Amino acid sequence: MTPDRLDARYRRFAEDYNRGVDPAILAATYNVPEVHLEEFVAFLRRKGYELQRPEAPAARRRADEIDYQVLGSEMQFVEVELDPGETAIAEAGAMMYMDAAIAMETIFGDGSSRSAGVMEKLFGAGKRILTGESLFMTAFTNQGSAKARVAFAAPYPGRILPLDLAALGGEVLCQKQAFLCAARGVSVGIAFQKRLGAGFFGGEGFILERLEGDGLAFVHAGGTLTERELASGERLRLDTGCLVALSPSVDYDIEFVGGIKTALFGGEGLFFATVTGPGRVWLQSLPFSRLADRILASAPRAGGERRGEGSVLGVLG
Repeated sequence: MTPDRLDARYRRFAEDYNRGVDPAILAATYNVPEVHLEEFVAFLRRKGYELQRPEAPAARRRADEIDYQVLGSEMQFVEVELDPGETAIAEAGAMMYMDAAIAMETIFGDGSSRSAGVMEKLFGAGKRILTGESLFMTAFTNQGSAKARVAFAAPYPGRILPLDLAALGGEVLCQKQAFLCAARGVSVGIAFQKRLGAGFFGGEGFILERLEGDGLAFVHAGGTLTERELASGERLRLDTGCLVALSPSVDYDIEFVGGIKTALFGGEGLFFATVTGPGRVWLQSLPFSRLADRILASAPRAGGERRGEGSVLGVLG
């Protein structure tokens, strides 16, 4: 084959390669074994031919692709922007405000499967009872022709944590009742503790909430929120109520604090939670149970005492 014909052949190959022609078709057309195709491409690049495969289009998410912004400091809320036809789901009672184009509908379960049958919806809703949530959720759909907004408020002081499930491997486990809202297509299910000790003494019982899908979900944490990335085998001890969420790869267990005096008089309870990497954990500084205990202890009708903070009379004030 003459150099000119060879050059024309190489140029045609480069054009087909750059257009994204299937490798099997390229191999058959140009008589190059498919297993050696990349070697042939490298050979042509060394000779000065420009070969660049087109980037594969990004896979379309199954969940609605919503935009959002978290507003506020101590008492936060998240404002979700919906394109026409998009839907956000939320716990009953979480809505703060919404534009006139937003339609609100009560649904069984989380609405993640749009073609689910009656029994599947009932089963999905029934699982929510085990996490202490209502059978129902609320769907907010933009039925207008332009963008519209709906906002969801945190139930007590703390931070709202946005979770992009697609970037987190498609699944995150969180404490019961931490879920606030999500894009339609995110599944809100349950996860059982594998160890009896963690179930009985871990602060959250045997059941955690499982968020699955490829969309955005939002959970609420009390007080200040922090994130830790644990290396493989790295171990962290924490108060059992301070765990907000964790990657499925993180091992969760409990351990005795050690020492009778420390256990009885240390004020930290009898058990620590332990999390072992690899994976991420999200922690809160103010579990709602701790906040509720302080409020209850100060409520006179519940047997608490009403006195000024910092009273010089101490127990008498």
